[in-house]
Amino acid sequence: MRCVTTATVPARGGLQRILGLAFGLAVVVGSTLGVGILRTPGLVAAQLGTPAAILAVWIAGGLYTLLGSVCLTELGTMLPQAGGYYVYARRAFGDTIGFAVGWTDWLTYCAVLGYISIGLGEFLAVLVPSAAQIVNVVAVAVLVALVAIQMAGLRISSRFQEITTAIKFVAFLVLVVACFVLSRRVPAAIGAGTLTGGVPPVTLAGVVIALQSVVITYGGWQSALYFTEEDRDPDRNLPRSMIGGVLSVIVVYLLVNVALLAVLPVATIARSTLPAADAAEALAGVRGRQLITVLSLISLAPLLNAIMMIGTRILFAMGRDRLLPARAAAVNAGGTPVVATLVTTAVAVALIATGTFQRLVAIAAFLLAVNYFVGCLALIVLRRREPRLPRSFRAWGYPWTAAIVLVGAAAFLAGAARGDTVNAGIALGLLVAGMLWRGAMGRRMLNAKC
Repeated sequence: MRCVTTATVPARGGLQRILGLAFGLAVVVGSTLGVGILRTPGLVAAQLGTPAAILAVWIAGGLYTLLGSVCLTELGTMLPQAGGYYVYARRAFGDTIGFAVGWTDWLTYCAVLGYISIGLGEFLAVLVPSAAQIVNVVAVAVLVALVAIQMAGLRISSRFQEITTAIKFVAFLVLVVACFVLSRRVPAAIGAGTLTGGVPPVTLAGVVIALQSVVITYGGWQSALYFTEEDRDPDRNLPRSMIGGVLSVIVVYLLVNVALLAVLPVATIARSTLPAADAAEALAGVRGRQLITVLSLISLAPLLNAIMMIGTRILFAMGRDRLLPARAAAVNAGGTPVVATLVTTAVAVALIATGTFQRLVAIAAFLLAVNYFVGCLALIVLRRREPRLPRSFRAWGYPWTAAIVLVGAAAFLAGAARGDTVNAGIALGLLVAGMLWRGAMGRRMLNAKC
């Protein structure tokens, strides 16, 4: 049975509408800007032989991401509810598709939460070698600390997001400035000369691979969509958060690439798994590589906080709509979805303990591609079916921009499925498992709200 209603914020015991533009920008930038830009330039340079081609692909990926943010901002202002993709899929396609999107989206964030926690422990072990034996313990401890921040309430967790993102943003700018200022000190044998030596010529396949890598590095730009119900003025703040956040990340990504090219030749960048660390080492020796490790640690704090908050909002929304037990929608006095936070953390800890998060991270790209595709399709469906629904923000250049985003999403989905059939199959298996569990909960819960 299909019964979809527009949720309203409860007067008591619900989410608090206290967030503003600062948090929106912080959650977009904090979720996007991170370790990826420190690593991905090497993957891109390995496919493209010239600085011009490298920068062109980063610009193209940024513009595609910007189009996606413009399209989904329309959905976010039209349906300002917690839950992100789940909300749009349910409104456009009903409870079954909505549940499928919410379930896989939440599971993906749980996996990424475990993965990033482990990554933080591994970066710490680089600085403190004795911690190498307790990486999993460090990861769990980080999650417990995050739970404490969340339980303190939305004001505390949102302020933490804003402060840590500001620190990260400044740290990346410092890296860029240091590369430009100190590049003259790099020995000629390292920093000068060959731009194409050792790098294969540009091919169409190489451009596609590079563009895929770049778009993945922009992942996280959609984070503000999950918090529109807690925004004081989503009609005004969401477009500024989404578009302003993406533009800020585009600028930083371009600056980082230009800075790396100022220090290292393309061939060196192409052979590097962590070009930012190689550039820092060329500038400041071993201490420079350690500073990149510190920067990596700094970049993970706001990312972890954002992922935790996003995952809990998905469970909260599904619980409120009775697609999950109603307890998932329980909120404490500070505005934190308590049960959703504890369940999300418990699943992430279980993934860390069993090591299965590694498999889930491998399929996360496929699940994200599916949900992004469904979200883009929801925009088109709702434009046609509910044209009179209030839209304070309309996607620029619709329907052409929506078509570009949808075709791109379909292409990435097809590429993910063809490039990794095993994990695509496992992703479908997880989806089926979720649907079977939903069926086992019984129709009573599904129809209680109708």
